[in-house]
Amino acid sequence: MVTPSFIAPEDCDAVAELLRAQLEGLPARSPLYADLFAEHGVTPAAFSSLEDLRKLPFTSKQMLRDSQAAAPPLGRHAGVPMSEIVRVHASTGTTGRPSWVGVTRRDAAAWTDMVARAFRTMGATREDVVLHGAGLTLFVGGLPIRDALERIGSTMVPIGTGASEKAVLALETLGVTALHSTPSYARYLAEHLRSLGRDPKEFGLRKIFVGGEPGGGEPAFRAHVEQEWGAPVTEGLGNADMAPVLFGEAPGSGGMRFTGGRHVVVELIDPESGEPIDAEPGASGELVYTSVDRECCPLVRFRTRDRVVVTGLTTDGAPLIRCIGRTDDMLIVLGVNVFPSAVRDLVQTLHPRTTGAVQIVLPEPGPRVEPPLCVEVEWGEQPGERDQLSREIEGLIRTRLSVRAAVSLVPPGSLERSEMKSRLTRLAG
Repeated sequence: MVTPSFIAPEDCDAVAELLRAQLEGLPARSPLYADLFAEHGVTPAAFSSLEDLRKLPFTSKQMLRDSQAAAPPLGRHAGVPMSEIVRVHASTGTTGRPSWVGVTRRDAAAWTDMVARAFRTMGATREDVVLHGAGLTLFVGGLPIRDALERIGSTMVPIGTGASEKAVLALETLGVTALHSTPSYARYLAEHLRSLGRDPKEFGLRKIFVGGEPGGGEPAFRAHVEQEWGAPVTEGLGNADMAPVLFGEAPGSGGMRFTGGRHVVVELIDPESGEPIDAEPGASGELVYTSVDRECCPLVRFRTRDRVVVTGLTTDGAPLIRCIGRTDDMLIVLGVNVFPSAVRDLVQTLHPRTTGAVQIVLPEPGPRVEPPLCVEVEWGEQPGERDQLSREIEGLIRTRLSVRAAVSLVPPGSLERSEMKSRLTRLAG
């Protein structure tokens, strides 16, 4: 069965019953879903078991943007009035325009439950002092992470972003045991420390929790971060529109398992056909989420655009996954799908001859790109002969990713660094 594979067997009946109740009341409180169900000729009565989810239509991010434009501020899918909202978050996506996400008191409690479960899975304990190096404003990886770490009993140091000097002070004085950030910031902070003449290992971190972007699961990128800090990396995966963290990686497990409990139903689909895929080892597809008990902004079969691969199964048969990129970031070069994060990981294997920083330069917006794929790569402290290095990188991309590339080497520090999510592509000019 496709959908229940992400849910603990003992939870399937309870989740189905909760979802049935959610769907029955949804058209009355969400004009978006009243119209969407009518357009597709379905009613909540079509749902009687988790396998019946495939009978219902998908929800896209563009639908949510259109919904909010038609009925600001929270949209025709909001489900509750603003008077019921205790907090508002946002995701900017690729357009730069905020997409607002309202949270009721009950929704916030559910988020805390899910995120705390994920961080416990990733290794957080009440003995940890966690330096939080992610945004604390509208970003769902901010305040909800604080709530979850406080639930666990960890000591949280809320540095946020844009304050690396304070992060260094915290590392020096507070006995920090763990870092939580995007993968980009974990590398950025290590580089910042080295620019000060400090070795990141001297601070004695024992855990690094990452999320918010692909990277934590890229083998070479992860190995570099672990080597820099002398600490293991575990990652989490979530979605601003559904929940901050829904998957968490247990140390040494080789992938992230679903930690959303009874609050969210997960499907794996073929991103082209939309057909369900069995979450078996080796399978690859797009994650789709349905909220089970959400009050504000309940979503049905929401297409996340997160492309994942199933790396294995836990001892109790639950799928383990890695996120390999976003389908809306993917480039297509002569019919070959290329994720920018995969290019970065290949370049990272050549550290210290490269710094690991890359940017793909596009002549026009993707996803289709005429070869060669133009890639800028920073040379490292020991690049060797640069023409040879660029040819070697081109060969790696051709051999591993099956596309022709033109690599330009640039000096260390010349490509954009980010304390949040790294931008791996840019338009020429």
